[in-house]
Amino acid sequence: MNTRTRVLTGTALAVALGAGTFGAVSASATQSDGPKGDDKNFTTSTHLTVGAATRAAQAALEAAEKEGQKITVAVVDRNGNTVVTLRGDGAGPQSYESAQRKAYTAVSWNAPTSVLVGRLAQTPNLKDIPGTLFLAGGAPVQANGAPVAGIGVAGAPSGDLDEKFAKAGVDALGK
Repeated sequence: MNTRTRVLTGTALAVALGAGTFGAVSASATQSDGPKGDDKNFTTSTHLTVGAATRAAQAALEAAEKEGQKITVAVVDRNGNTVVTLRGDGAGPQSYESAQRKAYTAVSWNAPTSVLVGRLAQTPNLKDIPGTLFLAGGAPVQANGAPVAGIGVAGAPSGDLDEKFAKAGVDALGK
């Protein structure tokens, strides 16, 4: 066998082996022994759609406007991420962050923030948890008793009014 034939044979053999190895790797990459739908390592959760969050926020804003109040309303998901925030005409600059923090607090503890204010007497360090605000005006949104979102309202002259408007947002989701 001459040198040229040996080189061509060696090259052909290398190409064949490389193609076989590549094919085996590609085939194993497409096969999946990953998790099954009934795997106990995973969970599912319920989330508000952007449309539902917007409807809730709009309902809270409209309830406040009917009473001449200038508020901001925020809706956060189960993880505390803001889904939608509406700042009403004339709402104060502090109301934006306050509404978000009230919503986050309500969903974190699955309770209205007015109820949580009472817990500060027994555990004053709760107020030190980042992102929370223990003032009335936040309401949780629940599905089957579990928190799926929070609605926070800020800007009215009292927390009771803020919470009333937040609950109007929650109620709008049930319609």
